[in-house]
Amino acid sequence: MVHFEFLTEDQSSAKAMVILIDKLFGDKITYNIHSYKGLGHTPKNLRPKTDAKKRILLDRLPGLLRGYGHNPNCGIIVILCDLDKRNEELFRAELQQVLDFCNPKPITLFCLAIEEFEAWYLGDLNAIYTAYPSANQSVLNSYKNDSICDTWEFLADAVCKGGSIALKEKGWQAIGKQKSIWAEEITPHMNINDNISPSFMYMCTQLRNVSGQTIQNIENTH
Repeated sequence: MVHFEFLTEDQSSAKAMVILIDKLFGDKITYNIHSYKGLGHTPKNLRPKTDAKKRILLDRLPGLLRGYGHNPNCGIIVILCDLDKRNEELFRAELQQVLDFCNPKPITLFCLAIEEFEAWYLGDLNAIYTAYPSANQSVLNSYKNDSICDTWEFLADAVCKGGSIALKEKGWQAIGKQKSIWAEEITPHMNINDNISPSFMYMCTQLRNVSGQTIQNIENTH
């Protein structure tokens, strides 16, 4: 049975992935999900500079991948993170450089949500409307998939009272809590075969291909 090790940059995306993995594979794979407390930056010398206890994903990535590379039973490593406002080509090259530094290299996928993880929710408006029947339709209809547009703020403006401004006034803890709520309330309604976010479909395709599975047309039964 194929085994995956998922590394996510925050707890909300980890919560969503538990549901999405079940939709993708059911019980046909095994996996672990490790959530971190932010994305950070890859160290220039590929050696972590921050305290490991801070659990910043990119800061720790060189050591994590080297450790996986020396474990022949680690399975397939999947790095799930936001592109944010980075240049995608340059960021992928940066991540690949970290992987190339490993000897041996673990089998690794880099799956980027463009611009942010909330783009994957916005790729399935039916799921959003099911979770939030009173969502602002005009806001949602103006969204361009995988655009660089402050994605979480966009979703907040569509479904939250007071929108992103009200959330920002409450601080980052409130924002993080709201992102976890979206993971719990939107993801169960998502149809993984009918999502129009290119970065979401790339992630699904890569996971299916690398696992050797040919699972198709899984119905949303949740």
